[in-house]
Parts: sequence; structure tokens; C-alpha cells
Amino acid sequence: MSNSVLDEKTIGRDIHLSAVSKAFGDLRVLEDITLDVSDGEVVVLIGASGSGKSTLLRIMSGLETASSGEDVVGGVPMHDPKRAPEIRGHVGMVFQQFNLFPHLDALSNVTLALRKVYRMSKQDSKTKGLEVLSRVGMADRAHHYPSQLSGGQQQRVAIARALAVDPRIIFFDEATSALDPELVGEVTTVMRNLAQDGMTMVVVTHEMGFARRTADRVVFMADGVIAEQGTPEELFTNPQHPKTVQFLEKVTDL
Repeated sequence: MSNSVLDEKTIGRDIHLSAVSKAFGDLRVLEDITLDVSDGEVVVLIGASGSGKSTLLRIMSGLETASSGEDVVGGVPMHDPKRAPEIRGHVGMVFQQFNLFPHLDALSNVTLALRKVYRMSKQDSKTKGLEVLSRVGMADRAHHYPSQLSGGQQQRVAIARALAVDPRIIFFDEATSALDPELVGEVTTVMRNLAQDGMTMVVVTHEMGFARRTADRVVFMADGVIAEQGTPEELFTNPQHPKTVQFLEKVTDL
């Protein structure tokens, strides 16, 4: 079996957004966003609810289409409807809700797409499934059903499911927000390990500790624009924009 489920030759691990805007009817959610994410970089998007973070993430992952501007993910021009489907399967998405099938055990949740979409054999999909479950520390729970797992364990299975197709980029949309506080650490540990392995990641989160310790770059969004960005050290210790200062005063001990 190939190490990769998908052909990796034509899909990169970088993202380039230029003048991206998004409107839902008369409501302008994003305005003139320009952002580059390099191969292997971990970019964390922070900001108040309604600032546009999740919409931006959904545009990068292909779940939404920009109203205007250029959105190139892994070399694929997502703003071109004819080309956008090329990215399908090459990016992973982890949501706030785990979205596991309750009637399937952890291994079956992870391998379902491998068998049904990618036509992988039962044995090969099992091998791959156990490999990614092991990667997130869940191999010993492979035959447990979601109802038998804690929230943190369910989210780790969801991450394993995203990893199963060997994505070039993984997007995380508030992946720890639905968890009890004591379970957040086990998920952020998995995410940090992925970052250390060189996975390109874009993360929307309210976990400032994760942003401080793991991000290569932190992007602060407000009112649909990027108000400020920089290294964690720059942004958390010396924020320049008044709205960044105001936000951080509410969520940290700045």
C-alpha cells in the first residue's frame, strides 16, 4: 500500500489569499483579506465572535466560496469553480462538534471514507486506521463506540479521521470549544504534535495558551479584517492595534 491515500504530486502545502472578501447578502463578513501561509507553518486565527475567523477558515478549506479576490490553496485556485474540486480530499477539517457516527466504533469512523470514497481494501483501511489512531493516542480505543469515549477522546478520533487521507493541510475550527476544561489539554497536545511533525495548520481557537506555545504566527481579526498579525511573542507582549489590546485584556492577564 502506498504511504499516501491521494496523489501528492500536484497539491502543495501552502495558502495564498489576495483581496478576499465575503458577503452574505448585504452583510459583509470579510473585507480585503490578504494572507499567506507557508508549507509547514502553524497560523492561529484569534478574535472576538463574529470577527470573521470561521468564515475565513471555511473559505480556505473549500466549504465556502469567496465573493471576490483570489484564494489559492495548495496551488489550486479555489476561486475558480472548475478547479476548486481538485483540493477535495487533500485538506482535512476538524470541527467544534465531533460529528462521529454513533453506530460505528472509532476504527470504523476513521476508515469509512477510505473504504467508501477511496475504495481502499478492508485490510489496508484497517492498517491505515490503526496507524492514525495510534498517532493521536487512541489505538487502544479502536473498538470503542463514541458513547464510550470522553469528549476529548472523540475529538482525537475526529482528528485521526482527518489524518487518514494524508491531507496536505489541516484546518481546525474551535476544535476544543465543546470540551470540558480538563479535556482540552489532550486535544491540544495532539495538535502540537502535528505541528512538530511539520503539518501545515490553520487554527481558529480561543485557547490563547495553544496560540502562545504552538503558533508560528498569530493573526488577530476584527470586523472582518486582519487588524494585526505577528509572532506569538510580538502579538501577546507588544500588541499594536487598540482592538488587539482590548481583546487580549479580556482573554489574558496582559
